[in-house]
Amino acid sequence: MTPTEQLVRGVPAGDQSAVRPPLPVKMVIAGGFGVGKTTAVGSISEIEPLTTEAAITEVAAGVDDLTHTPRKTTTTVAMDFGCITIDPTLKLYLFGTPGQERFGFMWDDIVEGAVGGLVIVDTRRLDDCYAAVDYFEHRGIPFAVALNAFDGRLEHSLEDVRWALDVSEHVPLVVFDARERGSVRDALLVVLESALAASGG
Repeated sequence: MTPTEQLVRGVPAGDQSAVRPPLPVKMVIAGGFGVGKTTAVGSISEIEPLTTEAAITEVAAGVDDLTHTPRKTTTTVAMDFGCITIDPTLKLYLFGTPGQERFGFMWDDIVEGAVGGLVIVDTRRLDDCYAAVDYFEHRGIPFAVALNAFDGRLEHSLEDVRWALDVSEHVPLVVFDARERGSVRDALLVVLESALAASGG
């Protein structure tokens, strides 16, 4: 049994068991509007991801800042869902939150039962991720911050982002590309390691 399975099941480290189906583990992918949540879920999911994309209307365009995402024509209005089998013992079920504050009332239901979260950040718009960071911090849910490298570059260094977000040193910060499967996988594994460390495992 892997350390992650022990974490979720609460099984003592020395207790080995027969081969079982992969352990289902829930993880949340959060962040502001247009940071790459839907892209990340779609990049790594082994099934056709479930999305709740709706067209951005003229009214919504007047509310949501499209300055840095001028080609974005849809937005998540409920959640994204996908899954990925990490190894024979572990399967992640991924739930992506909507990015706009007006859909914040859905977060409690989406996050219920999750072992951790990945907060995706667009370094051009740091303000957009404060709500997600605060949410996980105030509820004591392990999380990592993933800086999405739009166009292969970042506007700020990891140190500057940590200072701006005021996250503690135990919160991992990583750089990733939401379009690349391997990059998304590595970021999710960082969240799992954080959840394991938070459990004292």
